[in-house]
Amino acid sequence: MSPYMSFDRKKWADLRNSVPMTLSEQDLIELQGINENLTMKEAEEIYLPLTRLLNLYVSARQGRNTVLHKFLSKSEHAPPFIIGIAGSVAVGKSTTARLLKALLSRWDKHPKVELVTTDGFLLPNKVLNERDLMVKKGFPESYDMRRLVKFVSDVKACKRNVTAPVYSHITYDITKEEKVVDLPDILIIEGLNVLQSGMDYPHDPHRVFVSDFVDFSIYVDAETSLIEEWYVNRFLKFRESAFKKPGSYFSHYTQMNEQQSIDKAKSIWQSINGKNLQENILPTRERAQLILKKGENHTVEEVLLRK
Repeated sequence: MSPYMSFDRKKWADLRNSVPMTLSEQDLIELQGINENLTMKEAEEIYLPLTRLLNLYVSARQGRNTVLHKFLSKSEHAPPFIIGIAGSVAVGKSTTARLLKALLSRWDKHPKVELVTTDGFLLPNKVLNERDLMVKKGFPESYDMRRLVKFVSDVKACKRNVTAPVYSHITYDITKEEKVVDLPDILIIEGLNVLQSGMDYPHDPHRVFVSDFVDFSIYVDAETSLIEEWYVNRFLKFRESAFKKPGSYFSHYTQMNEQQSIDKAKSIWQSINGKNLQENILPTRERAQLILKKGENHTVEEVLLRK
């Protein structure tokens, strides 16, 4: 017996229940990743029903908070509803996070929605080099998990102006910039590790994890062979764009021809990202409350919702 209810595209799309589309075609172009083609059809059939479901969850949480505050005779700011989005490198979880933020922000009540990625909580390259962990970037041991947990805990506790470090995919390192999160109604946390727990951190044992603060969790899924293909294609596109930007950590890859680039991308996938997926990310999939199962062209073919 599966713990999930399964929906094909049509059955899931029917659950939209007349939720209006508030984004334009141009909005979708700006939100999609470099290797994706986010269509209006995909947004309407997959993400509008999802935002309707999330709206119901948030409303239920707000109702519970109202009851509690009435009972305690308090009028404090309610804790934010936290959405966690996990999945492999190159599977499209960042696009999912950006799209949900845009849609949720346009609800009638205009909730304040913030998006933070766990990339900012990777250890700086200097520390990774000192610990011989550069080839394990994205693995559990490459994160400052205590700082990440403190950040989420502080936001959940309604502390003001909580800061999160910012990561640059150009320099491949933590920047001096900080993102300030101040009393959001909804916080979306996107990253490889948002569904991981104690069993994933035997090297750094502690009792509290990001997953303990998440109110609703989403895992963006696809067959491993597809994700590897998307990773290679994304690498080739980055080679013609981001890798050419000043200060790019990967600028040396622009000197390779196409076949060399393909071989390099496959090597990185097999030794780092694919290995991390199998060992640390994929095992967290069944912890999610909802799984978006993608097929060709990043199109969601099945939605699994925990019973």
